[in-house]
Amino acid sequence: MKKGIFFSSIIILISLGCSSQKTIVDSEINTQKYTPDWESLQQYEVPEWYKDLKFGIYFHWGPYAVPAYENEWYSRWMYVDGHQINKHHKETYGPLDKFGYKDFIPMFKAEEFDADVWADLFVKAGAQFAGPIAEHADGFAMWDSQLTKWDAKDMGPKIDVVGAMEKAVKSRGLKFITTYHRHWLYAWYPTWDENTDASNPLFEGLYGPKVPEGTFVMANKPTNPLPDEKFNQDWLDRLTELTTKYDPDIVWFDNKMDIIGEDYRKQFLADFYNRGLEKGKDVVVTYKFTDLAVGSAVLDLERSRMREKKEFTWLTDDSIDWKAWSNIENPEYKSTNRLIDFLVDVVSKNGAVLLNITPTAEGKIPTEVEERLLQMGEWLRINGEAIYGTRPWKIYGEGPAEVIEGHLSEHKNADNTAADIRFTTKDNLLYAFVLDLPEVEIRIKALGKHERKIKSVQLLGNPEKISWDQNDTELIIQPTKNQLGDYAFAYKIEFY
Repeated sequence: MKKGIFFSSIIILISLGCSSQKTIVDSEINTQKYTPDWESLQQYEVPEWYKDLKFGIYFHWGPYAVPAYENEWYSRWMYVDGHQINKHHKETYGPLDKFGYKDFIPMFKAEEFDADVWADLFVKAGAQFAGPIAEHADGFAMWDSQLTKWDAKDMGPKIDVVGAMEKAVKSRGLKFITTYHRHWLYAWYPTWDENTDASNPLFEGLYGPKVPEGTFVMANKPTNPLPDEKFNQDWLDRLTELTTKYDPDIVWFDNKMDIIGEDYRKQFLADFYNRGLEKGKDVVVTYKFTDLAVGSAVLDLERSRMREKKEFTWLTDDSIDWKAWSNIENPEYKSTNRLIDFLVDVVSKNGAVLLNITPTAEGKIPTEVEERLLQMGEWLRINGEAIYGTRPWKIYGEGPAEVIEGHLSEHKNADNTAADIRFTTKDNLLYAFVLDLPEVEIRIKALGKHERKIKSVQLLGNPEKISWDQNDTELIIQPTKNQLGDYAFAYKIEFY
């Protein structure tokens, strides 16, 4: 009897040991879920927390903010003979062998920068995620890097901008995003041109490797020669340092990443996703065009949006200025109405908006930009329940085709038409946005009794009792006596 108990105990202990060992192995496998191949990376699933995010803010900010002229590509065009920026630069600062882009860095002092002030504004604006451009095409890192001296901690403002923003953004409960554009640096500057400072090997850490003239091309065009192993490895090493040091929830990539070796791109994705699993959190990467395999990350559009609702989650990045992504001396800011209508349209189609703002070289957010952000925040305070955490309905909107496309046309003078309606849904509720509240009745054809019987209709932010009628073919909503608000209006519709 005792002998049987003894052997039974041994078997149980061995089983427990194997089970414990299996749990450890399973845990290790779980934190190394992804391998650097597309088949593995395409098993990635967009986390629910990201699907709930609809509005974020980032900013183009670096030495290119000092000249504040034309756009954020100043650092490239200043070296292109005949270009307007080239002419302006020579007239204002002198010849390119005497005053190159590097000479703007000491002038980029950011003396009024305050990460907490900026983060507070982002919260007031209603943003759910925010963060800086970590490195733009100019090759100047905005974090405290151990891999280069050409960074914002060692030069210019002497501030770890990424680190300061990480702390400020995360402490306010927002998700932290960093963006990475370094692949554009390859042949960005004329490192072959002996008449400019860009050819001086002393400045290769900023301007990049010496390449043949004509190597630079725009995105989606073949580059010859392609970056060598050293450039590829440096691209990956800096990115790894950035993401391990500051632990972003979202890493956003600019286009043209396809010039980087495919193995390096796959390696970053696998490492970043696995590192997130090790920390017990799901992370997100975005990409443009075909820079990453479909399904391995979130697709991002630039200053654009889908024409129709998509079943997959997507993102669009847009600038608050029609003319530029960085601060310039003569900006042309989009209206708050346009910014809100764009947000509503994107969300109705299963997307989210990452809005770029334009700080000055001193570290101030322009008054006109701040005003628009605060107006968006006030609107979201009232209408946020119809935006945050929502999902697309069976259709994204209704109205004449010319109205749906025309109202939110990329043209800045697009007409506003009351018939333009967008839908979102959450918790058995449907939200119908009317982008401009009409003085006549609103007719929504998608909400006749053939859809579902409606229990109540409420206009968010307006205490008036709404007069409405649902017949077999449409929902008819009578206009309110008082129009409370100036932008898109959300009707909250509850069904039986």
